[in-house]
Formats: sequence, C-alpha cells, structure tokens
Amino acid sequence: MKRLLILCVVACLAIPTFAADEDKDENKAEDRVKAASTVLEEIESAPDQGIPEEVLGSAECVAVVPTMLKGGFIVGARFGRGVASCRTPKGWSAPAFFSIKGGSFGLQIGAQAVDLVMLIMNQDGMKNLLNSEFKLGADASVAAGPVGRHASADTDWKLKAQVLSYSRARGLFAGLELSGAAISQDKDATRQFYNRMVPFRTSLTGTIEPPPNAFPFLNTLAKWAKTAAAK
Repeated sequence: MKRLLILCVVACLAIPTFAADEDKDENKAEDRVKAASTVLEEIESAPDQGIPEEVLGSAECVAVVPTMLKGGFIVGARFGRGVASCRTPKGWSAPAFFSIKGGSFGLQIGAQAVDLVMLIMNQDGMKNLLNSEFKLGADASVAAGPVGRHASADTDWKLKAQVLSYSRARGLFAGLELSGAAISQDKDATRQFYNRMVPFRTSLTGTIEPPPNAFPFLNTLAKWAKTAAAK
C-alpha cells in the first residue's frame, strides 16, 4: 500500500512536467519566429555592418535560420531550422518553415553555431523556394552577399546569384560561401504553427493571411525593408 501511494505521488508530480514539455514543444515554431526577428533586428541595427540597403530593398524573399549548428574544422556537419517570408502585393507573406542540411560553409573555424540569413534575389530563386525542396548551388545559384550599409558600385550582386547568403558567429557578420546545402519544408513546425499542413506556395504567395503570432518576424522584416527601399 505504501509503495502504491509513493507511485501515485510521483505520477502526480510528473504530470505538470509532461504538460510543460508538451507546451514547450507546441511553442517551438513560434519561438523560431521570435528568434528570427531578433537575429534580423540585431544584424540590421549594427552601425557599420548589416545587409546593404540596396540588397535588402531588392530581395524577393528573406529566410533566417537562428542558431545553425555546425561541427568540425572548416567543414563539418551542419543542420538548422529557419523561417522565410516573401514579398506579395499585400506585404510580406505568412511565414514558411524549413530545414537546411549539409553544404559547404566556407571558413568558419571555431564557430559551433551561426545565425544564417539568405536573401532570394529574383523570380528564378523564388520559384525554387516555392518548390518546397531544392539544393543551393545545384537548383539555385548562391553566393556570399556583400556586407555594409551600401553595396559598392563595382559589386555585381544583382547578377551574381539567385540567393545571397550571410552568417553571424560570435559577433562577426559576413557574406557566406554556402553551396550544396539542401533546403526542404519543415512539416512538423508548419503543422505546429498553423494547426494544419500549409504548402510553401500557399504561405509565401500570400494565399493565406499571416496569423498574429507571425508578426514579430514580419514587422521587423517590413521595418528594415521599408527603410532600405527609402534610401
């Protein structure tokens, strides 16, 4: 009897823990949206760094991966989860959730995790993104993006690639040579966020309205894109 009572007490104490873990899992997609907003805000608020205004103002879509895990020396295993939004006639689209795996990350010696930002610069790049699965460097050309408040006059970023990529590690923000990475829809996060499956094309083309919990990222994106377009 005593043993049964102890088991009941342990079970009762465990229920709040399981419930908290379940709530935490349900909030992962929303937490990613908030983290992506923070990454973009911090990068663009840096006085002498950031994505050039001309580049951000011309981007068709913006994708952010908060804390991309990386291992190895110079190259190694890489995996991250991110969120993306594209321009639509009504503003920035409802977010699409994706994962990114593998690829060559250039010289990132000693960095265990990086924040990754990718700008899709033209309609061809956007078409690849809408397919929900593509490979950088194979399906879509990718190049390290220019850094600074303004892109220099001799930078051919408009013609260079469908995707421009950036990384931030330990306070250092730089263009990133990113090739071979595979991007695919994060279906689990999509279902968590929308309570149903929403294809990339449906969210990124503005077919559905962004839910309220999308606005931490969308408002930050709209603010900096508007500032860039005004310059």
